[in-house]
Amino acid sequence: MTIESVESRISDLMAKNAPLNATIKFEFKDGGILVVESTEEVSGIAHEDGPADCTVKVKSTDLVKMMDGKLDPMLAFTMGKLKVKGDMGVAMKLTKFFE
Repeated sequence: MTIESVESRISDLMAKNAPLNATIKFEFKDGGILVVESTEEVSGIAHEDGPADCTVKVKSTDLVKMMDGKLDPMLAFTMGKLKVKGDMGVAMKLTKFFE
């Protein structure tokens, strides 16, 4: 699974859902960073490290499993496959991506 394919999946989900009104950074344990900005004014993804309301550390394959409904996000969190730093309220908004 490449970062580009994960980015494409996230872009599709952003287009289908209401803005999260937050900036979320995905730090992939298998390498790479995506910073997702999802507000009423701006919607986009960057590959450069930058400030975020919430940082999520996860393997790209586990993120895809969550998006596909094959891995429950709360289970991934409790198992340590998904680590969150920053605003937990923003992290909870990510569940929109997994519905």
